[in-house]
Amino acid sequence: MNEKMLKFVKIEQQNPQKRAVDKRKEDFNEIYKEFINEKAKEQSSRCSQCGVPFCQIHCPLSNNIPDWLKLTAEGRLEEAYHLSQSTNNMPEVCGRICPQDRLCEGNCVIEQSGHGTVTIGSIEKYITENAWENGWIKPLKILTNKNQSVGIIGAGPAGLACAEELRKKGYQITVYDRYDRPGGLLIYGIPNFKLEKHVVERRTKLLKRGGIKFVQNFEVGKKIKLQDLRKKHDALLIATGVYKAREIILPGSHLKNIFPAMEFLTASNRKGLGDDVKSFDDGTLNAKDKNVIVIGGGDTAMDCVRTSIRQDAKSVKCLYRRDRQNMPGSAREVFNAEDEGVEFLWLSNPKEFKGINKVQSLIANKMKLGEPDDSGRNKPIIQKGSEFELKADIVIKALGFDPEEMPKLLGERELEVTKWGTIKTNFDTLETNIPGVFAAGDIVRGASLVVWAIKDGRDAATSIGKFLENKIKKEQKVA
Repeated sequence: MNEKMLKFVKIEQQNPQKRAVDKRKEDFNEIYKEFINEKAKEQSSRCSQCGVPFCQIHCPLSNNIPDWLKLTAEGRLEEAYHLSQSTNNMPEVCGRICPQDRLCEGNCVIEQSGHGTVTIGSIEKYITENAWENGWIKPLKILTNKNQSVGIIGAGPAGLACAEELRKKGYQITVYDRYDRPGGLLIYGIPNFKLEKHVVERRTKLLKRGGIKFVQNFEVGKKIKLQDLRKKHDALLIATGVYKAREIILPGSHLKNIFPAMEFLTASNRKGLGDDVKSFDDGTLNAKDKNVIVIGGGDTAMDCVRTSIRQDAKSVKCLYRRDRQNMPGSAREVFNAEDEGVEFLWLSNPKEFKGINKVQSLIANKMKLGEPDDSGRNKPIIQKGSEFELKADIVIKALGFDPEEMPKLLGERELEVTKWGTIKTNFDTLETNIPGVFAAGDIVRGASLVVWAIKDGRDAATSIGKFLENKIKKEQKVA
């Protein structure tokens, strides 16, 4: 091992090259170039193979990171891929969009010792892209098909992960989704420069070839109620995600050209997919030649500001009420946004929208950080007499997401929800109060990361499998 690994002292950290700023601002292509084979081996060899792998511990999926780094360093890429996908249904997605700086890479032992983290995310992406190119990724082969069926509501990462795991066991799987393409947030919420859509589409096509059925443009609660869908399947999973935008109620909130983040991002992503998007074409949801202000400090806000840059906005400003160190979004994304020309106004909070019919400017206050609040973060406090005004043609609210009115949405009054509006489940099994109905992903835990949604989907598949096995045993006893 010493010959191939532990080279972090001799070899410096190196990330894949980024495309030049002036070039990447002109399109929506991914900004990072691929590792070449020798660089991937070299960077993998920097892993210290530590006895307690903190990278793995801080990965929601508990990916076997040190093991597939060692295999990559040894040039055993096919084995590295099979190991990485054994715990992750979408390694090519996580390698691109996971906030590695807050998870695996941020907790790398050699990062903590000052040598610079192993570039885990880039290597994960490299391994999987090689697997696709070399034809190592095959459709599911089911040895024994089972008669029991599972309906999955929602074709986002939680639903897709659960669908794949259950299909591997031979269950008949149907995924219902309100949109016209499977993928959920991966398709309509995340911009191409972070996740090109062909990456998601080839994965969902593979699932279809493995026998998973998809029913698109199908909204449970409108087309069919949950209780009626239960009669069609032996078990159900609710994995709808959370899409309701958090509001900001201020004077002038009624003015036009103040949009929720998902409305803005969906229009841009649909346009990129070749759809006819009237609100984009008529300029309503197009940032071209406009002064754009984005309110928020998470990764969705970063998606909005960087999308605005690519739409050739006149200016792009991001308002966040805390400072840079307390920003919830990925530090890497903030750096990329700054690189591309976004202006960050730290410790700034909106007070009022001004305009006649349409928003024309935004009044904001400067803030200072006080004592920690219930969340443990320093509470922002308004500085007296600190008002300032910013010109705005479009304001985008990126303040996070809440669940939609869940029992009503699915047409099922008996479904229990928490005080936050998320679906209430058994902590161990993810089963709701309705027997045979499970829930997973953001609709249970609240708005979170894609990697957590995949984890929840996999856990739900395990519980659903046990439920279906017990169901057969009970039926056999009765017979």
